Amino acid sequence: MRYLVTGGAGFIGSHLCDKLIKEGHSVICLDNFSTGSEENIKHLLSNQNFKLARHDVVNHFYFPEIEGIFHLACPASPVHYQIDPVKTVLTNVMGTINVLELAKKLQIPILFTSTSEIYGDPLEHPQKETYFGNVNPLSPRACYDEGKRCAETLCMDYHRQFGVDIKIVRIFNTYGPRMALNDGRVVSNFIVQALKGEDITIYGDGNHTRSFQYIDDLICALIKMMETKNFTGPVNLGNPEEYKIIDLAKMILELTNSKSKIVYRPLPEGDPKVRRPDISLAKEKLGWEPKVPLRDGLGLTISDFRKRLTTHL
Repeated sequence: MRYLVTGGAGFIGSHLCDKLIKEGHSVICLDNFSTGSEENIKHLLSNQNFKLARHDVVNHFYFPEIEGIFHLACPASPVHYQIDPVKTVLTNVMGTINVLELAKKLQIPILFTSTSEIYGDPLEHPQKETYFGNVNPLSPRACYDEGKRCAETLCMDYHRQFGVDIKIVRIFNTYGPRMALNDGRVVSNFIVQALKGEDITIYGDGNHTRSFQYIDDLICALIKMMETKNFTGPVNLGNPEEYKIIDLAKMILELTNSKSKIVYRPLPEGDPKVRRPDISLAKEKLGWEPKVPLRDGLGLTISDFRKRLTTHL
């Protein structure tokens, strides 16, 4: 197969490009490098099955040779998507319209990577796909939350109105090698702080929870979803094991053998207190569930961060 991967130089996108090429497919990676990194894909540039298109998904593009689209393009960390919230909305809305128009014209499937953020600060726990969420459309995070919700709407309307073969996945917290050092999310923050010997900063009292999915598990699920016929989703992709943030901090301190101290700061506006997926649908439709334990995945991630921090010093 010949795939287009938007956001292909990002953390998740680059791992997806790796896996697709390893399985014998060819890939066009489209990225404007607003948050993606050439470092993530430099090992692929000499591969004849890989092509890089330096382009912004918001602007029109056309690749007549492709047979499927993985649409990942969008800053995913609050630190990055709040820098230019209007551009974040445009990326989610106009960027998604552009890929949907291409899928419609070529009559090919498109997989859209939505997010657990569409559930907002959930009143249902764990979150099922049938839950409509608790999102504040006026919060600083809304450019991402509502942008992704609107993109899901666009996908379903293109499916109903034009018969486009769409697939929607809702990705929960994912971590692993190649996460940006300045990603701003809890796993990368804690690892960088621990390795540098800086204070571990917890926002809130540390009792709010998250679930953490290793990147290899997610990539497996994305490919399974693309290959599954007659299933649009949405489907939750995440690890249902739930951890308190304070316990994550202590685990990272142990694995890094760091002497960093834990300090507490106020919880940011709109930050959800709980987040855990119900993955019953993914098990049923995709035959998938995550395999990598948190401790093992963190060990691999810490090793990668240690190498890159040494290089940057």
